[in-house]
Amino acid sequence: MELRAGQRAVVRVAVATLWTCPDAVRPIDAPALGTHVDTGAWIAGMDADQQVGDCVLSQLLLGEEVLVTEMGPHGWVRVVAVEQAAAGLDPRGYPGWLPTDQLTAAPTDPPGSGPLVADPLPPTRPLVVDATVTALYATPDGDVRVPGVVLGTRLTPAGPAVDGWRPVHAPGHREPLWLPDRHTVPLPTRSPAPDEALAVAERLLDVVYIWGGTSPAGIDCSGLVHLAWRRFGVWLPRDAGDQADATTPVELGTERPGDLYFFARPGRGIHHVGIVSALPRPGDDRRMLHACYQRRRVLEERLPDDRTATLVGVHRV
Repeated sequence: MELRAGQRAVVRVAVATLWTCPDAVRPIDAPALGTHVDTGAWIAGMDADQQVGDCVLSQLLLGEEVLVTEMGPHGWVRVVAVEQAAAGLDPRGYPGWLPTDQLTAAPTDPPGSGPLVADPLPPTRPLVVDATVTALYATPDGDVRVPGVVLGTRLTPAGPAVDGWRPVHAPGHREPLWLPDRHTVPLPTRSPAPDEALAVAERLLDVVYIWGGTSPAGIDCSGLVHLAWRRFGVWLPRDAGDQADATTPVELGTERPGDLYFFARPGRGIHHVGIVSALPRPGDDRRMLHACYQRRRVLEERLPDDRTATLVGVHRV
């Protein structure tokens, strides 16, 4: 497939990792490259230092749209991920590098793109994956064509469900592919209640911390927030500071489950975000669910003293 600068493209693999540059890729990253991505094997092969290496910027899910901005060497392209806002980096979206073979040209008018209308007509209303992980098959119970499709992936139906299986259009595949119908739900047309997004994030407890991760195989703090709301069709910015700018501050002490705690050290920008998991109690007893860099996993906990000391605000989506 030939791509060119200025062209729109979409991700054709279950999870595409966005890199700082092609030269940053390490030997350990081989399972995350090419058209047969195995995100689980990639993460399982890392040690603790490799999990937080600065070569990874973000991750994009199957069908996510990018704008190609530069043709690079040896099968790489520089892109901006237009569905992951990053105002401080590029007003068009999150910039980084992807292998060319993880992309395919976007349709002129991608099905399911753009804002949802109030009452879309079936069967064109987009679907979203609600299973933590699933796969797309050539036929019901047939060969796997796209493994590792994850929670929050948006899909376009190719017809009604048949015997518990749903046909969908998949980028890079001419014929519809299939997945269990119970693994999808219609993409909502309303914003979620805060506790609904929290419930999605709670399903990712104990997922390993991966710098730049946005999938249930491995995730970082802002990736967890991005994915929890993405499940409901709300595309928050990718990084914690931008998420703070895109949400509404509320008075500390009035927070409720599903709101967001933001953290920053004196004189510095926001570096961490967590999801409020319980009503605050007297004596500054606050709890949150977050992807924790220090403990390398998603956990729910009472705010320790070092977190309380850097808490700069609570916001509502």
